[in-house]
Amino acid sequence: MLDWRLRPASAADVEAVAELRALVLRADLERLGRYDEQRVRQRLRDGFTPAHTWTIEANGAVAGCVALRPADGAYWLEHFYLAPDLQGRGIGSAVLGGLLERCDREDALIRLNVLRGSAARRLYERHGFTVETEDDVDVFMVREPAPALPGH
Repeated sequence: MLDWRLRPASAADVEAVAELRALVLRADLERLGRYDEQRVRQRLRDGFTPAHTWTIEANGAVAGCVALRPADGAYWLEHFYLAPDLQGRGIGSAVLGGLLERCDREDALIRLNVLRGSAARRLYERHGFTVETEDDVDVFMVREPAPALPGH
């Protein structure tokens, strides 16, 4: 049984998450002809906001990250990375499900972008995201809040 938890991120997490991003995105970025050893890490550093970010710890080590950034009456789901050896075990679905419940309670729209051809797109589609637009590199997706159940 894998022991994992979600905890609020701190500024001290930035380098561990930057390394994880480089590892997780490398194959997709290389396939798209966009991998740059420095840029892949720097983009995370430039956009890392601990106040809107959680780290996923597995067996006491940083094994993932997710951010939910408020923007114009909606949220952007960003920096959602999980170590490759932990993918496919339900952790990503559990983390995403919890964030979606929070957004549904707030009646908030959620947006994200995923690299074209990324396996992560299937996870988002299973959780109700649909394609809004796409370009040569990114697929922009959106999820409307789920209607509240009567009596809730």
